[in-house]
Amino acid sequence: MANDKITMRIAVVDDAALVLQFIRELADYEHLSDTVFITESTVREWISSRQIEVLIAEYEGKPAGFALYYFTYSTFRGQMGIYLEDLFVRPEFRRYGIGTQFFHEFVRIAKSRGYFRLDWMVLNWNANSIAFYEKLGGCRIPDWITYRLQGDALDALAEKTD
Repeated sequence: MANDKITMRIAVVDDAALVLQFIRELADYEHLSDTVFITESTVREWISSRQIEVLIAEYEGKPAGFALYYFTYSTFRGQMGIYLEDLFVRPEFRRYGIGTQFFHEFVRIAKSRGYFRLDWMVLNWNANSIAFYEKLGGCRIPDWITYRLQGDALDALAEKTD
């Protein structure tokens, strides 16, 4: 169901300050504000390089949320996909259908580009988001476990390969 008060657009370089503000608001929501090191110039660089794309949602012309995503590739399928890194809707704009609109736009983008899937992660404590994603038809991938190499472990392995 479309809502004519909501507009979606792909961010341009001049949106870098707004995107950075959304990133900071998301980090605050996730209690991770102390982990934000990205700068506006880095956001500008990534948007201009098209290594990432950012959808901006506006509600009645006011910035309401963002979704940052990039592209993946499945070697088995030989097809591209979208990886949704972050999705955030400002609290005052929640419950207006903006999250659903984001996913409708992802589907439109994926289908128009011949991509076959959309992947994302959700924090295990975020019950509202989990319920929302499952309502949309999203499913957990029980046979996959996410791993990460960062910080001291990344540095230690780098030293072993030099």
